[in-house]
Amino acid sequence: MALTREEREQFLTEPHIAALAVDSGKDGRAPLTVPIWYQYARGGHIWIMTGRESRKGVLIAGAGRFTLMVDRLTPTVRYVSVEGPVIGTGPATRDQLWEISARYLAPEKVDAYVDFAWKEHGEQVVIHMRPEHWLSADLGEG
Repeated sequence: MALTREEREQFLTEPHIAALAVDSGKDGRAPLTVPIWYQYARGGHIWIMTGRESRKGVLIAGAGRFTLMVDRLTPTVRYVSVEGPVIGTGPATRDQLWEISARYLAPEKVDAYVDFAWKEHGEQVVIHMRPEHWLSADLGEG
């Protein structure tokens, strides 16, 4: 059964790992699909953080849009897929790195991870996407 707008937005606010898909830009090749952390606020846009020169960062810059698919297995199989245009890209801040890290890591691990990642991961960018096309379902409802 398809999720309501409220249900799918609530689902995206939960800290699931997303599968990001973006056009590979190569004939005969499927889209690049990789796991990624994301941030979302109800009714707003989605943002991700990646290396400026990472493969996904370069492909997103070229394509101008990407898809995130988020799922879970329990208590029922549920997923939300959202696709849309990039509406902004800018240098990542340490505060943004802390925000997204705190979403996924145990509280006692966030500061150490942020210190490490800020020093070791190179130049990062934050890419904002406006959700445009949605596909969702709860396969256990019925």
